[in-house]
Amino acid sequence: MIELFSANTPNGKKISIMLEEIGYDYKVTKINLEKGEQFEPDFKKISPLSKIPVIIDHKNNYTVFESGAILIYLAEQSGKFYDKKDQLQINQWLMAQMGYVGPMLGQHHQFHHYNPGKSKFGEDRYFKISKRIYQELDERLSVSKFLSGEEYTIADIGTFPWIARHEWHDIGLSKYKNLTRWYNEISKRDAVIKGFAFMDKNEFPPKP
Repeated sequence: MIELFSANTPNGKKISIMLEEIGYDYKVTKINLEKGEQFEPDFKKISPLSKIPVIIDHKNNYTVFESGAILIYLAEQSGKFYDKKDQLQINQWLMAQMGYVGPMLGQHHQFHHYNPGKSKFGEDRYFKISKRIYQELDERLSVSKFLSGEEYTIADIGTFPWIARHEWHDIGLSKYKNLTRWYNEISKRDAVIKGFAFMDKNEFPPKP
């Protein structure tokens, strides 16, 4: 049994989607970020940086924090979505999501969605970067079916929930045909639909 400590965020959805994809039994323990539960001492024991998500693999007695590390752990445990011959490519695109796509789109959320009008510099900067991310992903997907190659992998699972917030970005996902093709294909997967709704059964990936 996997216990997933999480909140309803893109990083949280990565792991619920992965767990659904590999067919593992899991339960969700909600961490209320607005109430600051991520800073409580008991949670910091399993997440030293006070971040979600975290998993406890009760069968193997392992605790894993950081969403990218969790994806790799689950992929290695299950033998799925992380083919050994493609791991260098997968790692590059997963790290691109962890170090660039997620953090930059996250800043765009802060300035454009949550706090509009507070910093024109911040809004302009992260809108421009986010638009560039859309273009860069679109260019990659013009020559590759999925981010790391012809197979669906943890790189796609890690990136998808961030693009699923495209309505917040006001960039226009439908303007990017290759990114839209990739997004639509992934959003129709049964495991993605189930994992996306891990905290709200009525939540579905928004259409482009």
